[in-house]
Formats: sequence, C-alpha cells, structure tokens
Amino acid sequence: MWSSSRRGAAVGLALAMLLAAGPGATAAVATGVGTSVGPGLRAGPIDPELAQRLAAADPTDLLDVAVVLTTRADLRPLGNLRRPQRLRAVERALRTHADRTQKGVRDLLAARTAQHLAADVLPLWVTNEVDVRATPAVVRELAARPDVASVHLTVVLHAADLGAVAAAAGGPTEPNVARVGAPAMWAQGFTGQGVVVASMDTGVDVTHPDLASSWRGGTNSWFDPNGQHPTTPTDVSGHGTATTGVMVGGSAGGSAVGVAPGATWIAVKIFDDRGVATSTAIHRGFQWLLDPDGDPATADAPNVVNDSWTMSTPGCSLEFQADLRSLRAAGILPVFAAGNEGPLPGTVRSPANNPEAVAVGGTDDTDGMYASSSRGPSACAGATDPTFAAPAVAVRTTDLYGQYVTTEGTSLAAPHVAGALALLLDEFPDLSADRQEAALEAGAVDLSLPGVDDDVGFGRLDVAAAADWLATTPDFTVAAAPPTVTVEPGASATVSVQVGALRGFAADVDLTLSGVTAAQATATFAPARVVGGSGPSTLTLTADPSLPPGSYPLTITGTGGGIAHAAAVTLVVPAPPGFTVAASPASITTVAGGSAAYSVAVTPVSGFAGDVTLTLGGLTAPQAWAFSPVVVPGASGTSALTVTTTSTLAPGSYPLTVTATGGSLTRTAALTLVVTAPPDFGLAVTPAQRTVNAGANGTFTATVSALSGFGGAVALSLTGLPATVGTATFTKPVVTGAGTSLLTLATLTTAPAGTYPLTLRGTSGSLVHTAALTLVVPVRDFTLAASPTSVSVTRGQTGTSTLTVTPKGGFTGGVALTATGLPAGATVTYSVNPVVTSGTSTLRIRTTTTTPRGTYSVRVTGTSGSLSHAVSLTLVVR
Repeated sequence: MWSSSRRGAAVGLALAMLLAAGPGATAAVATGVGTSVGPGLRAGPIDPELAQRLAAADPTDLLDVAVVLTTRADLRPLGNLRRPQRLRAVERALRTHADRTQKGVRDLLAARTAQHLAADVLPLWVTNEVDVRATPAVVRELAARPDVASVHLTVVLHAADLGAVAAAAGGPTEPNVARVGAPAMWAQGFTGQGVVVASMDTGVDVTHPDLASSWRGGTNSWFDPNGQHPTTPTDVSGHGTATTGVMVGGSAGGSAVGVAPGATWIAVKIFDDRGVATSTAIHRGFQWLLDPDGDPATADAPNVVNDSWTMSTPGCSLEFQADLRSLRAAGILPVFAAGNEGPLPGTVRSPANNPEAVAVGGTDDTDGMYASSSRGPSACAGATDPTFAAPAVAVRTTDLYGQYVTTEGTSLAAPHVAGALALLLDEFPDLSADRQEAALEAGAVDLSLPGVDDDVGFGRLDVAAAADWLATTPDFTVAAAPPTVTVEPGASATVSVQVGALRGFAADVDLTLSGVTAAQATATFAPARVVGGSGPSTLTLTADPSLPPGSYPLTITGTGGGIAHAAAVTLVVPAPPGFTVAASPASITTVAGGSAAYSVAVTPVSGFAGDVTLTLGGLTAPQAWAFSPVVVPGASGTSALTVTTTSTLAPGSYPLTVTATGGSLTRTAALTLVVTAPPDFGLAVTPAQRTVNAGANGTFTATVSALSGFGGAVALSLTGLPATVGTATFTKPVVTGAGTSLLTLATLTTAPAGTYPLTLRGTSGSLVHTAALTLVVPVRDFTLAASPTSVSVTRGQTGTSTLTVTPKGGFTGGVALTATGLPAGATVTYSVNPVVTSGTSTLRIRTTTTTPRGTYSVRVTGTSGSLSHAVSLTLVVR
C-alpha cells in the first residue's frame, strides 16, 4: 500500500501502484491540491492547506509551492494536425505562452533568490506554472500578483512494493493478451513497429530479456527527475517493469506477454528509490515527454503514455489536468489506471477521472468484472469513468532480474490499452488523440447491457475491432499548399486547400482558420463548406496594414461528420525594406590609454540597397574613434570600429551607441567600453610608528600590491633617517608584482632622542608611490622607586626598604644612591651602590637607643651624571 506523509513544505499524499495484493485490496494514490486554471480564469490565490501552513510557518521557512499563472495556451486547434506538425505546434505554443506570461514571476523570484528568500526556481511550460521554495512573505507576494491564479503546496507521493507471485507461461500467447485482440493485429503485420510507448512509473529494468532490445536508447529515452539514475533505466520496485512488460514485452519467457512487442519504449522514473514522488517531478516528467531531447525541431515524443498510478482520496483533483491537455493536443493519449477501490460507485480516482484521461478499469480471467476495479460515475464533469476495461486478473508479465510474475490490479489493465494504441498507430500513424479514443470506443466489447455504463465504460478493449472500425469508417483528409505564404502588410495571398474523401465519406466539411485574430488578418474560404466531403477550396489571407513582421503559424481545420482534421500553414509577414546593424563583441575591456576594436555588420532587409553611414555616440574628445569604412555601400558589409582612449580617462563602464543612417532610416546598436586603470602598484607600511631605544633595532613591513595587472619591479628606499640616528635595510630591496619586504632600522647607541618622520619610497619606472612612517628614539633616563615607602622601627632597631632602578630609553649608566632627612643617631647603608643600568638595592636605616622618637621624611636620591631622581620614605621611630 501507499502511505501518506508530510515532508518539508509539501502536502503529503498517498499514491498507489494499483497492483492489488488480492481480491478487494485497495491501493493507490494522491489527493490533489492544485486548481485548474483555464484561459482567462482566476481561482483563489492561496490554497486553504497552504494558508494553514503559512499561518504556522517561521518567517525563514522555505515552503515548496506551485505558482500557477492565470492563463494557458489555447491548444484546441492544434490537435487535428498531422503528427510532426502537431508536436512542433503544441510545444511552440506552450513555450511561447509560458515565456510571455511567466516573465514577471521569474524576474521577481530571481530577485528574491539573490536575497536568499527563495530557491530551486523551476519554470514549467507544460502547465504554465513556476514551482519554487519560498519564504511565507514571498509566497504571499506571489499570490498578490494579478498574473497569478493560485499558489498551492506541491504534492508528495509515497510508493509501495509490487505484490505478485511467480507463474509459468500460459501458452504461446498469454490469455490476457489474446483477449484484447492483439494476435489478430500481429497476423496483419501490425506489432507496434515505429511506435514509441512511454512509461511514467517506478522505472524499468532495462536488463530484462523481454525489454532490453525494445528500449529506444539514447539520452532522449530515459528521464529520472530525481537524479538518482541519470543515464540507465532502473527499477528497484518492479512495478514499472511489470506495466512496461504488458505494453511491449516479448516471448523470451515462453509466451508472449506484451500487447505490442514490436514497439519501442522510453520511461520517466517519477518515483525515487524510496518510493517517493512529487508533483513537481511528475510535471517535469510530462514536460519531458513532449520534448525528450530538448530540441523542438525533432519529433522524438512518444506516441502513447501509460500511467498506472492515481490519487488516494475520492473527488476530482485537477492537479495534472494541464499536463493531460497538453499531451492530448500533441496526439498522445494519456492512459491511466482507474484504481482498485471497487465495487463501490464513484471510486475512480484522479487523474484517471479527469475528462482528458483514458481511465481503464479491470476485467477478470473469465471476462467478467474485476471485483476491486473502481467504478463510475466520475467526480469530474465531462468524463466517462471508467472509459474502458481490460484484463486485470492473472496477468503474467515481466519482473525484476529477468523473472516473470502473475499479478492483478488495474495497473496491469491500463498498459493493455497503451499497447493496443501502439498497434493502432502502427497501422494509422497520424491519428489524433480524439480519433484514437473514438476507435477504441467503437471497438470495445459490451460485457453487460449495451451502451456506456459505470462498470466498464464503453466495454472491454478489443484492438482488432478498433482497427477494423478505422479501416471501414468513412473519413476525410485536409491538405494545404503552399505550406508557407508571404504577405506584405495590407496585401493578400491565397492558399489552396484540398479536402479528400476516404472510404465513402460524403458529409459536408466546414473549413475554419485559427492562429491570427480578425484584427491581424482577414481570412475567407471559397467555398467555406466543401460539399460531399471532397473538393478544393481557396483560402484568401489579407494582412492588416499594421500587422508586425514575423511568422504566424496558422491551422486550417476541416470539420464534418463528427470528425475533424487539420493542415498547417505559416503566414510570413516580411519586414519593409531597410537594414539591420549589429556590433560585436558586445563589450570590450581596455586600460585607460588603450584601444578597443569592434566589428559592425550592416545587412540589408527586403531589398534595401542604399548606402549606410556610421557614427558613434557615448564618448567625447579627447577620446577618439574611427570607422573603416565610414560608409557601408548597399547596406551590406562590415566596418571596423576602433576606439582609442587617453590615459586620463576615468575607469568605468561607458555605454556606446553605433548609429547607422541610410536615407531616412536609422538603426542603432549598443556597445559597452569598459575602461580600467593602467597597471600600477600600491605601497603601504606597518606599523605607522615604532619606538626604538638607541642601540636597538626596530622592524616595519613594507607591502607592495599590484593594481590592474601590474607585474613590474618596485625598488624600495627610505628617506629622512639621519646618519647619526642609525641605518635602514630591506630584506627584499626589489619586489616584483606584489609582495612584502621587511624594513629594519638599526639605531646607534649614540642616537639622539627624538621623533623622526621617515618616507618609504617605491619606484617602478615612471611610477612612484610613498608611504609615511615614524621612528621614535626615546630619551635615556631611569626611574627610582621604593617599597615599602613607610618604615617603622623601635629605637635601637633597623628598618629596610627596597630601592628599584628601572632604565628608560636605553639608559646604561650607574645610579649613585644618597639619603637625607635622617633623625639624629640614625645611619643608612645600601646593599648595592651604585646600581648599574637596572636593579635593586636594599636600604637599611639603623637607629640607636638615643634616636628621638617621631616621624621623619627621608629622601633617597639617585644620581647618574646630570640625571637625578628622588623618592621619599616615611620613617617612624617608636
């Protein structure tokens, strides 16, 4: 079973692979939260579940949301074109509409991403939405935009393992394959050759002997939107391998297990290896199916797609409706399993119950109703659910590791229909999606009362009967020539339209045109109705005088007898005579004083033959420019533009404009000249000031930095240092490019005290830069301190204090100590006297028994030459 969960900012949903473990077992799939938006419609901007998440979210949380635009491309006229034209027209319409309508949202999200308020922006043209991870504030900002129809949480789906049992072959052809009429098609030579079927599932085991040779191969034949298996088809579940086997499996295991063994397959692995899928991954998968190689010019889209998954809760979810509409317009009929929620009514799940889907219910091995098959009526307006039924019980198919299994469930019923479509398209390759479905409806076998019912829809699949219906039913064709017409604004052109009857078709065919509005061009058919379904008509197109130049894809649709076919025509409106001008490269960078060379190309348009004169704007003297030649004869050729700058031109980006004038016409081309400063260097010194005692060394770091590509040699020197103070040396007197050099200042022992401003100078050719630094040589001196500063003694005793001499500024002399202020009978001695340079001396004051009691101030003086400092002591005699 599939289990529901919530992860990150996405709504958790349960998805099932619709392979039942036994009778009555339920399985499947996801509750949709998206809102379908048709052309011109606007739904509620914020989905209710998203509103709850916004209310509880932290301002910095990033929520996974889908931003749905208000309009979608109108694809309705394109579905009746022939296949190559149809694929190109549908993709072009989807991409063009998305590029035009998503621009505002994309620009906003680019800005918010730069602000770290959004991430993982994914524009989707197949549904015209933008999926993104964004903060609550950005989500609300998006929802408030007039071009946004709705914002909702993305969907997370969880998968379960395949439940099945091994079984032996059931004969040359498996009974389920024979029951749907496949052998009759094979007997006529139609096995699906040239038809590509697609699986959107858990992947496919490409090594299986019944599937390996039928994989189309190449980078356009496998897509893993989760990025786990980017190049090789892989399936860790077995579910996708089983459904693909029913579509295209061969008979390597002893019996034919696939409906269309001659078809090739491609696959989208929408579930990751943990069995988890997201709505974003599924949308990406549908989009990939429309253009697997990313080149709209190649028609490599599949003819059929099988989706054996559906949503877990009842109701009508339109999360994937836009994807299905796009597929149908391209002629790819989306086949879905109806679900295993029966026998209760109204149990067909979305997307199978969407009007655009083909919902496939199940029959048992006696051609009765499969008990667990989901029933109608549909919860979505306009849908018949199920559409058809196909074998869903005792289905033998491919399994992992080259094995085979027999299992049941509508997951196996759906690929019977997908395989049958491959057989039909082998015989009738240009069928529209509607015509494919109509053929299956006509060939379906009633299993109960005649007509459509809620159990098996139109009936059980019979592909041979469907092919017979197509081969015998009256039909017609529509062709148009020439395929491209050129019309000047205000002028007219004609297109020959031919309606041809097939198999006795005799109904009238009405012709209509789409692709341009009445304001752009008028279109008339003569006749507008081809009587009897066979004959010519002339389409006259008159372009409005204001119709802009360009190519306009048009669709001529013929409708008659309940059938529609179409032909494509391209209307080309040429530009009036004139010319274009282009300059390259778009931007050049040069140093001030340098030059830049551009190439300017002039090309005539619609027969213009006048001379074109070139001028340049954006720079003023003393800058100079020159064109060679200045005049381009006949508006056809190139001119070399040289721009020369002066060394004084300030660095910056200068927008330039090339103006081309030919007669009364003027065209311009934009250029950019980026001017950088000429190569130079910077010079700095650290520290800016240092104090160095006389006779000592002090160091500074000189740093040379390269500017604008400078790579020269910089010679370093120092000025301002008197010879009587000291000398200067550099570890690197010359620095090349960029680097550092250690400057050492060695002061003399006789260096006079003072502050010396110095200049570091760097020279490279004509370039000179300086940096200021300061050397401070302090005065030589000393300090004298005493501890303690109060001494108390009893008469006849001795008191002590420690005298400390501390040098300053490189002082090295001897300090002689003397004391004054002693009371009568008291004497002093010093442990060291004089104290040389620095050190301590113990002062001892001896009293006699006759020394008068009292408090005395004793002054100790230290003298060294002309330097003298004193410290006071308090002597207390008791």
